[in-house]
Amino acid sequence: MGSLRDLRGTAAPVVLRFPAGDVVVVSGLPGSGKSTLIARTVPAGAGVARIDSQDVRERWERVLPPLLPYAVYRPLVRLAHYARLRRALASGATVVVHDCGAQGWVRRWLARDARRRGRAAHLVLLDVEPAVALAGQAARGRGVPGATFRRHVRAVRRLAAAMREGRLPRGTASALVLDRAAARRLARMDFVRGTRTCTAPPPPSGGGTVHTSTPATG
Repeated sequence: MGSLRDLRGTAAPVVLRFPAGDVVVVSGLPGSGKSTLIARTVPAGAGVARIDSQDVRERWERVLPPLLPYAVYRPLVRLAHYARLRRALASGATVVVHDCGAQGWVRRWLARDARRRGRAAHLVLLDVEPAVALAGQAARGRGVPGATFRRHVRAVRRLAAAMREGRLPRGTASALVLDRAAARRLARMDFVRGTRTCTAPPPPSGGGTVHTSTPATG
């Protein structure tokens, strides 16, 4: 059994609490603010691994020629990212991972791995309009090709639609939906030993809905 909470429209500060040692996947469109959210709300160290492919890309950018197109070394960045993610999963630490939303196989892999290790996987979906995500890309000075971005949009819309219908992504123990305003009000993510489920504040009166005890699919 799992739970699905929609925190869009939340007006008060939000604190999310997850069981220590679990896997938390932060998903959304490129430019939606996932990296910023993770860096701001997830404590570094102390048994918590923050895994963001953007960190890997930036390390490569610092040592490679500035004019070298990212497409040339993208496969190496992805390989290094997944190798780092595998090491983090094997370490037993709490893992918070950045997910672009378009690759469902990654979330399924993380859910299977967590289950195999006696842990659980949770999804935090940052649901923003494509125009907002494009503005985020422009602000950071790094865009995604049009066809690739459209593929991301379709995948995230499917994911968000399933969650609006009360269906958890396959293999996840819980899922939460945040809009940009709720993300700004997210004060931190805590990882608590002895906790068995994700806890979050109730939605605002007249705002988002709460679905609990929703069977996970798959």
